[in-house]
Amino acid sequence: MTDFTFDLVVLGGGSGGYAAALRAAELGARAVIIEKDLLGGACLHRGCVPTKALLHTAEVADSVRHAATVGVNATLDGIDAAAALEWRRALVAGKHRGLSSLVKARGIEVVAGSGFLTSVDGRPAVAVGDDRYVGSDVVIATGSFSRTIPGIELSDRVLDSEAALALDSVPARVAVLGGGVIGVEFASAWRSLGAEVTIIEALDHLIANEDPSSRTALEKAYQRRGIALELGARVTGVTETPGGVSVAIERGGSAEVIDADVLLVAVGRGPNTSGLGLEEAGVALDRGFVVADERLRTAAAHVWAVGDIVPGPQLAHRGFRHGVFVAEAIAGRTPAPLDDSLFPRVTYSTPEVASIGMTEPQAREKHGDRVVVQEVSLAGNAKSEIVSAGSPVRAGSVKVVALDDGPILGVHLVGDRVGELITEGQLAVAWEARADDLAPLIHAHPSQSEALGEAFLALAGSPLHTM
Repeated sequence: MTDFTFDLVVLGGGSGGYAAALRAAELGARAVIIEKDLLGGACLHRGCVPTKALLHTAEVADSVRHAATVGVNATLDGIDAAAALEWRRALVAGKHRGLSSLVKARGIEVVAGSGFLTSVDGRPAVAVGDDRYVGSDVVIATGSFSRTIPGIELSDRVLDSEAALALDSVPARVAVLGGGVIGVEFASAWRSLGAEVTIIEALDHLIANEDPSSRTALEKAYQRRGIALELGARVTGVTETPGGVSVAIERGGSAEVIDADVLLVAVGRGPNTSGLGLEEAGVALDRGFVVADERLRTAAAHVWAVGDIVPGPQLAHRGFRHGVFVAEAIAGRTPAPLDDSLFPRVTYSTPEVASIGMTEPQAREKHGDRVVVQEVSLAGNAKSEIVSAGSPVRAGSVKVVALDDGPILGVHLVGDRVGELITEGQLAVAWEARADDLAPLIHAHPSQSEALGEAFLALAGSPLHTM
């Protein structure tokens, strides 16, 4: 057994892990990352980046379909899914090379292999084969995996999101099991690429954690796009057939069978904590998630946890911020504890859904009649109409939740490209800005951000375009 000593040992090279190592190196620490797969983790290789690239291919296809609306003569001759797959792979490979170069330039060592948490002379360590990497501190950043459902086995016809990204053709008929972010994003992309799509969701709404107005708007938009919704439906059986897969569902006492070429199982992601020696090393787990305090410390001394293994929203940018936070805390700085409600959330569907802070029901539950709400339709916004020309889902909205004569509590957006607007909402909520603080700010014309400005003006009692 050979021991190697570092200031910081990071188990997992995804968003949270490499962010922790990069920030620690900036602060003068000698860091090592242990990664069994590829630096960048699921987000770069099997999640955020390739999924959004797939959605961009879908967006381009829709733009060609609607080109005549704006005076461009173009014809969509078909989708070369194999070429799109190669483009995605090249994109990911380029980002991986860039990240690897950055990590190397910061003097961070990367060890390939599966790690197991242990200790050496009372100090935390990660064992990889016959070697042990001993740190003054260890960060667990092992990310998450695609959940499945007992009784539903993955196959060539029953896919998780990783397998769906690897398809080199567009299925003619797709059933999507799960109406959360992953499910609705794949449904959106496949519909734009020409597939017939059905979403099966056990709850009564898509993206159930979003504000009611946002999820209702998305459901209406999907129905206009021809995406079938089976909400409040329970899957009772999945049978592979010679030509595809049959999904038996039950809803309201009635049964139905949905036939498709493939079934995507998109029922969320679970924490990658099994088989790592965490509990044996003193790290407490709850339903597989690591129990950590507000400073992301685990029950084991000098062992920290970041990203998807910590209960809360599973977002890559949350992992980034966790990693930076822990590196600074280890270095003796005192960063303010992180608030999960202040991480922006974006569903990259058509239309996009973006949000920050409290939903209206959450705000009313906490503050009662003190809550005020302002909604502004994007139907009258010139830039929104321009960028959505020809689309069957041109409408969208801005919704701001605030306290009467108090701060902004939440911002909820639906529409094309509204994910690019959510940072302004984040600033408003995180800084506890009031509407009258924001109303004087100038928004460029024409821009979709004007709708946010109009909502702030209306809440401050000086609306320009709204009644």
